[in-house]
Amino acid sequence: MKGIEKGPQGLKITNEEEARKSLDSLVYEAVFCEDRQEKERRLLEVKEIAKLLGAIPASIFGLYQFMAREFPGFTVPAINIRGLTYDFARTVFRVALAQKVGAVIFEIARSEISYTLQRPLEYASVVCAAAAREGFEGPVFIQGDHFQFKRQAFFAAPEKEKANICKLIDEALDAEFYQIDIDASTLVQIEKPTVEEQQYFNSLLTAEMTTYIREREPEGITVNVGGEIGEIGGHNSRPEELRAFMKVYQEHLKKGPGISKISVQTGTSHGGVVLPDGRIARVAVDFETLRILSDIARREYGMAGAVQHGASTLPDEMFHLFPEVGCCEIHLATGFQNLIYDHPALPESFRQEIYEFLKKNFAKEWKEGWSEAQFIYKVRKKGFGPFKKKWWDLDPQIKEKIMASLAEKIDFLFKELRVRETKDLVEKHVKPVFVSKLPRS
Repeated sequence: MKGIEKGPQGLKITNEEEARKSLDSLVYEAVFCEDRQEKERRLLEVKEIAKLLGAIPASIFGLYQFMAREFPGFTVPAINIRGLTYDFARTVFRVALAQKVGAVIFEIARSEISYTLQRPLEYASVVCAAAAREGFEGPVFIQGDHFQFKRQAFFAAPEKEKANICKLIDEALDAEFYQIDIDASTLVQIEKPTVEEQQYFNSLLTAEMTTYIREREPEGITVNVGGEIGEIGGHNSRPEELRAFMKVYQEHLKKGPGISKISVQTGTSHGGVVLPDGRIARVAVDFETLRILSDIARREYGMAGAVQHGASTLPDEMFHLFPEVGCCEIHLATGFQNLIYDHPALPESFRQEIYEFLKKNFAKEWKEGWSEAQFIYKVRKKGFGPFKKKWWDLDPQIKEKIMASLAEKIDFLFKELRVRETKDLVEKHVKPVFVSKLPRS
């Protein structure tokens, strides 16, 4: 490993420039190592090298405490990376460095971990390596998005589904995910007579999982925990739902601090609504709901504000409104996926190879009445995992063109969400803690 020395006390950087360049091959070899134990060892080494180069996993909790007291007028983008992860993350950090952005989160959901074949350690190691490769120094925010309870599984066997979420939390914390969004909104029972009863299991499980995280977070780190009051795609959230959720949540929280943000429903859906010809339908976002709930979250519960999901496919002219209404965080996923899949530089033969695979292997997900375009749009997110190596091995010139388009989009979003020039503010409120994960030899 050029620029990196191995000794009895662990790894040591002997030449920063060479060490950063070495990450390209070290990351690739780690991700595609077939032996599970060897892969884990290599990924841990990659993450340790990145940390020694200054890219340190951290919790955004301190910044969100500040946002709760005094909203600074920006909305933190949380970016889900499903494929081309190393190149994509490098692109984000490159733009962040140019625009002095510190407030940006990299996240992956429970479902994405499965279908993109990226376990938490791999995702965290690749993101940190991308940061270090670009020369980004400071806190790197990695988030477990939608650590979601499966409704049918929970009501059939509650303890078993709780154990599944706890196991995932353990894995995420060990990988240095210091942001975790608990999503028990799937357990809301809308048929119950009172709002408090409707939100009961959502509140209870979110409180239990928050306590579970608090009992296991590393010393000196307060994991930033989020909750959710309305399943994305359902009816728009209401103030009485937030208050009912928080009442039961606070009653059952055994170890604080509690959640620092709350995800709400404002009219969007994950991935957007696709029309038969493959175009995305325009969505009316209820910004007034977002403003009211963000205000209640801050004023009554000391949170940073409300979180917007399912936003990446919204029209460009909407994004400047999120900071204006006090939205603290916005989740962005499918829009980037669409840009990658639909990019003119992506070879048509490769695109069709993936689509044929999806039609053969996910035919059961083709709902009655869907056109082929609708089916492909809905399932193509599942083309990243099985083809991960082929995506990674694309011609560098092809990837360069795709990344140039991604950089343009990211730069636009950073501007509209007003997170440019946030690096100093982030570093003022967030002090990363170096947690060594490598076993001593």
